[in-house]
Amino acid sequence: MQCGKYILDFNKTLIMGILNITPDSFYDGRIFNNPGKAIEHAKNMISDGADIIDVGGESTRPGSKAISAEQELKRIVPVIKKLAKEVNVPISIDSCKPQVVEECLKIGASMVNDITGLRNSEMIRVAAKHKAPVIIMHMKGTPKNMQENPAYNDVVREIKQFLSDRIKEAKINGIDKLIIDPGIGFGKTTQHNLEILKRLNEFKDLKAPILIGTSRKSFIGKISGLQANERLEGTLASIAIAILNGANILRVHDVKECKRAAQIADAIRDA
Repeated sequence: MQCGKYILDFNKTLIMGILNITPDSFYDGRIFNNPGKAIEHAKNMISDGADIIDVGGESTRPGSKAISAEQELKRIVPVIKKLAKEVNVPISIDSCKPQVVEECLKIGASMVNDITGLRNSEMIRVAAKHKAPVIIMHMKGTPKNMQENPAYNDVVREIKQFLSDRIKEAKINGIDKLIIDPGIGFGKTTQHNLEILKRLNEFKDLKAPILIGTSRKSFIGKISGLQANERLEGTLASIAIAILNGANILRVHDVKECKRAAQIADAIRDA
């Protein structure tokens, strides 16, 4: 898949390193809030094997509140500008605001990660204009309310239908480079998350690469009883299973460890 001046090769599992430039993300909030530290961390993730860097300036943890586009841009523009000049991997912009995405695609980002799944017509226009690959994610509700008793009759079937509908809408409007994300933890219970991972291969029917983001999320904590900073092993177990069930991209905090786990899972899958 063409991604700006880069090619995404899905013959191996790709690692997307998370770069949160926020004060309130659930795991690494405040750590990389300084542009210098954020750029250094991005470069370290690339050295550790990241194939993509996903830059976000607004927390989407459960219960989080939205911020203005101006505030979001103030956080991320200096980082994306510098990274675009100094690194040799694609930069993804993790935002649901069309004006934020437009500015970031102009200054060096080459991929869009939209947690609202291209439900905004202006976002569709922006992505089509820039011919950028788009990650379409499923989320039930908004970050502020998504974990208030989410319910489904059949979680996989309903998410699959949503993604299918969004793919059709995107293609009608000229977006043909699409990646799907069932949205682990975004309006799902622990059981929903487990069922999505177990039945992940059913999403292959949509004929789009699959991104999975389980990194240190709360469902791992609910199973293990561990806090976010103790959930690496649970993350590694979840990504290995995701790869065997069809994942193509892993969005992670711990690039080095996840890259190593993915190499083994890829080898088993391809044996």
